[in-house]
Amino acid sequence: MSTTTEVLFISHGGGPMPLLGDPGHRELVEKLTEIAGQLRRPSAILVISAHWEAAAPTITSGANPALIYDYYGFPPESYEIEYPCPGEPALARRVHQALEQAGIPARLDDRRGFDHGLFVPLKLMYPEADIPCVQLSLVDSLDAATHLAIGKALRALDTDNLLVIGSGFSFHNMQAFFAPSTPEIEARNEAFEAWLEETCADTGITEAQRAERLVHWERAPHARFCHPREEHLLPLHVCYGLAGQPSETHVSATVLGKRSGMFYWRVSR
Repeated sequence: MSTTTEVLFISHGGGPMPLLGDPGHRELVEKLTEIAGQLRRPSAILVISAHWEAAAPTITSGANPALIYDYYGFPPESYEIEYPCPGEPALARRVHQALEQAGIPARLDDRRGFDHGLFVPLKLMYPEADIPCVQLSLVDSLDAATHLAIGKALRALDTDNLLVIGSGFSFHNMQAFFAPSTPEIEARNEAFEAWLEETCADTGITEAQRAERLVHWERAPHARFCHPREEHLLPLHVCYGLAGQPSETHVSATVLGKRSGMFYWRVSR
């Protein structure tokens, strides 16, 4: 029986700011809402968040995970945000099995809650909070090839109508976000975004070349300026590892004055 999985890498914005009416996130909110309206309604959602790192890939397996307000210095209402979506223990077990069968040791965690890499974008995309969700961690080595392999292992999932979201940010230099914009900063941002779009979406690139570029992403123009630390880029590696094909759709949004990208794949197996 064939299954179809929709795969989406998103730039999720700064902490809870997309939910607080911040003008610098207006376009991001519009784009995420628009994307959700174009997707079929998923039966379940698997989120790879930039905000969870573990020694081995770890999967939330609780039936009703709490929320983790893993941000600091925001207004009181940002710590009262609710997103009471259920967990999906059966999907968590299938994710664990797929990783283990690929030779990637993994863990289930029935106590960990959902961090803001999950509940902030999903509150915009699916505000009813009625779709079961599972969250998958990054590996704290932050090795690019490892995260491509994790994505490739997820191809074994036999869950139809699954939405996989890599929740990160295609630009994540915190100092640059809040520094005065200059032509040099804009040029660096634009150059890396152009490289990323070419890498993920250009049909003239073979899949071996695409994977090689992502493994060696630090060679991209201004890579370490755009990502002083790579945790917000690596959810993209998991998404591509799962898809194994060019992205069908690229969406750009200006967030806090910086251009940020999102990528979509529809995968049938």
